[in-house]
Amino acid sequence: METNYLTDIMLPLSLAIIMLGMGLSLVPADFKRVFLYPKAASVGILNQIIILPLVGFLLVWLFGLDNPELAVGVMVLAACPGGPTSNLISHISKGDTALSITLTAISSLIAVITIPLIVNLALSIYMQQGDYVPLPVFDTIFKLTLITLLPVSIGMLIRNKAVGFAQRMNKPVKIISGILLVLIILAAILNNREIFVSSFQSVGPVALSLNAGMLIIGYLSARLLRLNRAQRITISVESGIQNGTLGITIASTLLHNDVMAISPAIYSLIMFMTAGMVIARAHLGGKKPVAA
Repeated sequence: METNYLTDIMLPLSLAIIMLGMGLSLVPADFKRVFLYPKAASVGILNQIIILPLVGFLLVWLFGLDNPELAVGVMVLAACPGGPTSNLISHISKGDTALSITLTAISSLIAVITIPLIVNLALSIYMQQGDYVPLPVFDTIFKLTLITLLPVSIGMLIRNKAVGFAQRMNKPVKIISGILLVLIILAAILNNREIFVSSFQSVGPVALSLNAGMLIIGYLSARLLRLNRAQRITISVESGIQNGTLGITIASTLLHNDVMAISPAIYSLIMFMTAGMVIARAHLGGKKPVAA
């Protein structure tokens, strides 16, 4: 990520394609479903928007992460709620796919506003005065809208006007999105390969704890509200599987700091391993989920 071509064009474009793919699977009813499942939607959104950043700050402090850029990177990731990947994992794990899509859609809308606030707070806490430039809130909201909400809206419009085309394109776009996700993670790693191993040693435990901790918090909070098994799985996944692609893009493109992108990249690697464990447990459990 050493050139402006990659950070200013390719990263945002790749994220936009991924979000376009999410839009192809969305319909307006997905946003209305929050009123059909108020308890499930409320606890899921609360976990993603409020609890996740608080847990992120707590873990950075508990583990004594002393590299300020990596600490900010953790909080950039914690500010980014689940993306299309969480929908796929929730579906494969026998969760409530409709609820997963609803939570992702609603949290993506809210995150456009909360991301600059959380990131600026992290910058002020971990970075020395004069070593950083705060994200301009309204400009950041505008840019995040362009690379996330606008592509989602275009995808939804395509689905509304040409359902058959959207359904045919859904699978190819998901494949392309998966490839782009891997390439983005690899780019973040390769650009900082000299310090990646040492960074993994310090950030890895924080990222794993954040990931596993939020998976557990999500499941237990849903269980506390006596939601059915499928909803518990979905809220667990939506709480614990974050949008690492967006985190890397924010760090490299908006903050112009590739070191900060290491934390979301490391988290993404760990996330796929724990997601595999969640999927395996769901299929080995042998219990059919209750319909939502």
